[in-house]
Amino acid sequence: MTESLVEDITRLKRQKNAVILGHYYLRDEMQDIADFVGDSLALSKQAMQTKANIIVFCGVHFMAETAKILNPDKRVLLPDIEAGCSLADSCKAADLQKLKDQHPNAMVVSYINCTAEVKTLSDIICTSGNALQIVNQLPKNQEILFVPDKNLGDYINKKTGRQMILWDGVCHVHNQLIAERIIQLKQQHPEAALIAHPECTAPVLALADFVGSTAAMLKFVQTDTNQSYIVATESGILYQMRKLCPNKLFYIAESTEQCGCNDCPYMKLNTLEKLYQTLLNETPEIILSEETIRKAQKPLLRML
Repeated sequence: MTESLVEDITRLKRQKNAVILGHYYLRDEMQDIADFVGDSLALSKQAMQTKANIIVFCGVHFMAETAKILNPDKRVLLPDIEAGCSLADSCKAADLQKLKDQHPNAMVVSYINCTAEVKTLSDIICTSGNALQIVNQLPKNQEILFVPDKNLGDYINKKTGRQMILWDGVCHVHNQLIAERIIQLKQQHPEAALIAHPECTAPVLALADFVGSTAAMLKFVQTDTNQSYIVATESGILYQMRKLCPNKLFYIAESTEQCGCNDCPYMKLNTLEKLYQTLLNETPEIILSEETIRKAQKPLLRML
């Protein structure tokens, strides 16, 4: 069944001049069928470079919106329209506008994990891969509202010595990882280095041997001399790590002893069957108004 689906998807993709973009947090088989797999920054750049008529974004809603903002003349499809994001959902545009009104001189630096409406209210977008670089380029005395991830914002504040005003939002996948469980894993695997995504809480990041985006973690494990790692991020990344470093050992940082995983339920909504139906019927499609696209493009292009 899987082989037949893959063949049908490949045939439809060629017939319709479509490109399939996939995030590192997808199921293994979804990563395999994607034309390009990456983190948010890499996928944003790839979306701008594609010559395809149709972009099928296997990820979550804000990622597909970003692809549409950067490619207003292309059709952007999402295999499951319910593939949302707890972090993006935590920040409503109307609430951000109220905060902006309270801080009229502040710049809004928005993590890319936010809705198109929030991007329209932003001065510049960042990803976990470039957030530190972008904030460092802003004047030291510039007041900054950082939305929506408070853990990433707190990490940047500590690294830069700034006092950015942080939105009270989190990625539930990373926020549920607790230091006590990490310590237990380190005791079980004392030889393993801990690598963590900056969306994790401060106590977890304080224990880490390396902190970085998914792409940065992938690069790190390929060049680092350690032979085993505890990985504090979404479990989908292990598929790429094991492919790139087959002789190394990787242990996912579990949220509880009983869990045994750390999955994003929204990412896992993407399946081969849904991808096939999306290509066949060319729906669900991401539709944004011209005004939203125009306003949201500015902070995204500043980043890129």
